[in-house]
Amino acid sequence: MIAECAKSVLERTPPELASDIIDRGICLTGGTALLRAVDRYITQETGVPAYVADEPLLCTAIGAGRALANLPVLQRTVRTM
Repeated sequence: MIAECAKSVLERTPPELASDIIDRGICLTGGTALLRAVDRYITQETGVPAYVADEPLLCTAIGAGRALANLPVLQRTVRTM
């Protein structure tokens, strides 16, 4: 199901973004990234290189911390309702 979802997203991705993903690969995060050989499976199923992030369980917290450290930039880029 994960591979099918990844393929579906890639099919609907605009070409300019898809080319970046193909060049840089798919970064796997979260608990699912810790499944044995899931990166190789995703690569095999999608044809796009996949790799596990250095700290897959901490990615969300690290990203949130970086966003807060750059709050003025974040505020300029996020739409307000």
